[in-house]
This record gives sequence, C-alpha cells and structure tokens, in this order.
Amino acid sequence: MDLTAIIIQLVSGVVGGNAAGFLAKARSLGPVVNTILGALGGVAGGQFIADGVGGGMAGNVGTSALIGALLPLAVSLFKKGEPAAPED
Repeated sequence: MDLTAIIIQLVSGVVGGNAAGFLAKARSLGPVVNTILGALGGVAGGQFIADGVGGGMAGNVGTSALIGALLPLAVSLFKKGEPAAPED
C-alpha cells in the first residue's frame, strides 16, 4: 500500500462525504459523521473498487469520492426517525 494513495483516498472521501451532506441536508448526519464515514468510504472505495477497475490515479480519486459520498447517505437511510423537513 502506498501512503500517498491512502492519503488521497482519505481526502477524496472526506470531500465526497461532506459534499453529499451539503447537497442532501435532510439526510445529513452532521459534519463530523459525514467526514468520518466519507474517509472510511474513500479508503474502502479506493482500495477495493478502484484497484480492481483500473484507471490510474484519476479513477482512484473519483471512486474514492463517489463511495465517500454514498456511504453517509446510505447510513442515513438506516437512521431512526423521520428526516428533517427541507429548509426553504
């Protein structure tokens, strides 16, 4: 494992997780949880999915950001309670 690749995956996942939380405010878990789940999703996406697909660094960053964005949204679906009403 290359440390530089892992750092890039972490950063890409964090950006993706927080972007998803910003865009889907009703499903946001908060900045801290979005950051943690985005980082975990970014590393998981980069290590398991992007390496199998190929595409070099661009594929790795894109996959890390995508999985980092999807993980907080997926977890928010299992959160108890009704989602907050969107603000006007």
